[in-house]
Amino acid sequence: MTNPTTIPLITLNDGRQIPQVGLGTFGLPDEKVILRALEIGYRHIDTAQCYHTEGIVGRAVRESGLPREEVFVTTKLWNPDHGRAREALEGSLEKLGFDYVDLYLIHWPTVELNKRAEAWAAMEQARSEGLIRSIGVSNFTPPFLNEILEKGTIVPAANQMECHPTYRQEAVEAANTAAGVVTVAHTPLGRTDGVNNPVIQRVAAELGRTPAQVILRWHLQAGRVVIPKTSNLARLEENFAVTDFALSAEQVAAINALDGGSTVSTMNGEPRLADAKAFDEREGI
Repeated sequence: MTNPTTIPLITLNDGRQIPQVGLGTFGLPDEKVILRALEIGYRHIDTAQCYHTEGIVGRAVRESGLPREEVFVTTKLWNPDHGRAREALEGSLEKLGFDYVDLYLIHWPTVELNKRAEAWAAMEQARSEGLIRSIGVSNFTPPFLNEILEKGTIVPAANQMECHPTYRQEAVEAANTAAGVVTVAHTPLGRTDGVNNPVIQRVAAELGRTPAQVILRWHLQAGRVVIPKTSNLARLEENFAVTDFALSAEQVAAINALDGGSTVSTMNGEPRLADAKAFDEREGI
């Protein structure tokens, strides 16, 4: 079993620290998997208003017996609520049963509503009051990130985005890095093209590891935070055991070469899938 102290911590631009390996919770029916994750050593749990798992995340943290401050919890502002971010945050805190959330993200830029700056201002205010420790964004391409940088007074601490070996989004990650924003990789293992990729499987065989562990280690060595989601207890442990080996420079280069495109495909600056709600519901990001 991996000790939680072996999971690296990344310092955000506001001085707070985030564990580099977390657990995504979309689709979980109850707190059992989260409780087991906390027993294994996970100290970073990712949820969102639209996942309908905030309640079970809060219960799991309380039932674990761990001090609240030892568990880093992220939740997110859902698309229709950009104009009522304060009320949405208070609703999330009530469901969680917490006095504060460690990281609060704007889930999608939501072009049609066009209230990102209003949402960000409300989040800055809530942060100043201690209801949020860190604030950030999710699925923001460079034009949307630049808007927040220009109109806000606080630089986002993180940008949670799809990132995996066959879809690296180098341009988005480069924009994050240039602004001092940590990249949090959702869907970090990819879909069918991740663990089943022959290159990944070859590297896994060379290291005596699973393909999932190889991909997660690749992310960690690049300095990203990862939040793989699973309800399988064996994979829960597998995804956490990624700190006692390393990829060689040659192995990293081979995985980097799998990228199917270095720039994000957009429509009017939106991420590549226009139907954000349907994508969230299907993929659980």
